[in-house]
Amino acid sequence: MLPTPYIKCDYETVYEPCEDSFLLLDGLEQEQSFLQTRFRNQLAIVCELGPGSGIVTTFLMQNDIPHGNGSIYLALDISPWALEATQDAQRRNDCQNRYLSVIQSDLTKCLRQNSTDLLVFNPPYVPAEQVPDRPSSNENDKSQWLDLALLGGEDGMVITRQVLDQLDTILSQQGVAYILFCARNKPEQVAESMRQQGWKVDLIINRKAGWEVLSIYRFIRQ
Repeated sequence: MLPTPYIKCDYETVYEPCEDSFLLLDGLEQEQSFLQTRFRNQLAIVCELGPGSGIVTTFLMQNDIPHGNGSIYLALDISPWALEATQDAQRRNDCQNRYLSVIQSDLTKCLRQNSTDLLVFNPPYVPAEQVPDRPSSNENDKSQWLDLALLGGEDGMVITRQVLDQLDTILSQQGVAYILFCARNKPEQVAESMRQQGWKVDLIINRKAGWEVLSIYRFIRQ
């Protein structure tokens, strides 16, 4: 088993690593051989959207995923607290020798088109009446950043659909995306819709977590 990063941060402002986070780690460990083969002998651009505590990005750096030939890691989050936590996780786990750039960004707006080789996204997937507005920078509003990390609007899919609609311009030609869903997101319907748009979509891993069933799907071009 690959080691799990040590994380310590303010969970009043940043999403605490939970079942979904650990499912992502297990799924990425399971996919390590596939990714090593796919990106052999090339420098890979690895991007996590919404890193939260930084546990997934740090896991990728710590274990040289996708390969040991060098990768550039990007962590994109609208929350400044998440970016701070991700940098702290890098330090706590002695990953300073990995190139990491943390960027405050609304989803993928800062990415160069078709440049991302590996995209990882644990989206705000909890169904809600609407996606929360971005909080102000007022200190009293810090805890409201957690709502942005959790609530995904109708069917919990508003934010995820935005990313799925942009996959063709986000990913490089060899690019791979891993996206986490809960059962209420109707992931098989989503997967079938993406297949009809020319994507190869595979269920990588799923797990019952309390009252919820979580799953991770892999998206690559046909």
